[in-house]
Amino acid sequence: MKLKYLKLDKIDGPLIVLSGVKKASYDEMVEIEVEGKEHKKGRVVQINKDKVVIQVFEGTSGISLNNASVAFSGSPMKIPLSKEVLGRVFNGMGDPSDGAGFYAEQKYDIGGRPINPVGRKYPRDYIQTGISSIDGLTTLIRGQKLPIFSGDGLPHNELAAQIVKQAKVSEDATSNFAIVFAAMGIKHDEAEYFKRQFELSGVLNKVVMYVNLADDPIVERITTPRCALTAAEYLAFEHDMHILVIMTNMTSYAEALREISSAREEVPSRKGYPGYLYSDLASLYERAGMIKNSKGSITQIPILTMPNDDIAHPVPDLTGFITEGQIILSRELFQKNIYPPVNILPSLSRLMKDGIGEGYTREDHPDIANQVFSAYTHVQEVRSLAQVIGEEDISDLDKKYLEFGRQFESKLLNQGFEANRGIEETLNIMWEILAVIPKGELTRIKPELIDKYYKG
Repeated sequence: MKLKYLKLDKIDGPLIVLSGVKKASYDEMVEIEVEGKEHKKGRVVQINKDKVVIQVFEGTSGISLNNASVAFSGSPMKIPLSKEVLGRVFNGMGDPSDGAGFYAEQKYDIGGRPINPVGRKYPRDYIQTGISSIDGLTTLIRGQKLPIFSGDGLPHNELAAQIVKQAKVSEDATSNFAIVFAAMGIKHDEAEYFKRQFELSGVLNKVVMYVNLADDPIVERITTPRCALTAAEYLAFEHDMHILVIMTNMTSYAEALREISSAREEVPSRKGYPGYLYSDLASLYERAGMIKNSKGSITQIPILTMPNDDIAHPVPDLTGFITEGQIILSRELFQKNIYPPVNILPSLSRLMKDGIGEGYTREDHPDIANQVFSAYTHVQEVRSLAQVIGEEDISDLDKKYLEFGRQFESKLLNQGFEANRGIEETLNIMWEILAVIPKGELTRIKPELIDKYYKG
């Protein structure tokens, strides 16, 4: 029989404090019974001698110091999992929220299974998103963590939905590909938008969703990505599946962490975030990867909004340290009605070089990507010059670069929400727009590839 504690010391926001507790463990789950009938779940977040601080998932409304009893479970938070999770919608605690029941014989700790660095396999094959700016210039590699840095009002939700609809791996692994979608602190209309898009495109049966809404308990926001990643690990390493995890919005997650840290009266760090924000984010991001002797893989696309478009804000800043590159959305391109508004110059995929080229995408991919980056960088210099002296007075070559810049943005970057481009189509468009500039300017492409593909 479980020992019950009948008197609380203190209630503070989503936290309750209890003293005289014996043998409690950090992260242990507790059950709180209010007035003998209502049941709530909680989790131990702090232990000081015999005093324990507990986060209450459903909120502390209705709880007083004398009307609640607390029973400790002796184990951390676990969620039931089976292959039947695909096509289902769960809340941030791993409970079904789509009206249907769910039963699984085994439960899994949401703390995850740390991947031994020695046991990791180096990421190689690419994942095709159908989006030219990503596939061609910041290629997503299977097993990579590649975040999208966005801003308020930019179309990151649309981009996330498009990636879920279109993402696919090589033909031999397509049947074993699925997506885990974690949403934190999103509004009801955003949640409905994602569900509707997945249903309309017919991909819902290969997607499992963990959704924490803006009016759900803030504590649940902390467990949402952990539940999603636990499901991803289960599908990848027990069923040999290739899993793409999309997590939005990591800024909402970090703000929940800050709020709870403040309630726990912890010493704040930069912009009020807790000092352990880096290690906390790393505990999520480092759950991506591939393991030797396992056929499955976990690839992550965390999406975060940068407050005031500030890339030096703690959340994007720390995320950039932990992950292997970033895709940055541009407000300037968005205002030009370009979708998706990916600013390719500060964007990069550090693992791209290892998953493209002959045997992966196409032999010319590494060279043409380098050439397009180089040419578009020169376009920015020419545009700055043209603003000073006027477009009429720049050289004929610079005018050709300006035309390349216009075609790059209108033909390659701008493709619309419905367009799903294969890698061959993306590379062909890159050759088509490079035809605007003279052959002699293509200094980053091997001569034999120029002879084979150049259309100028």
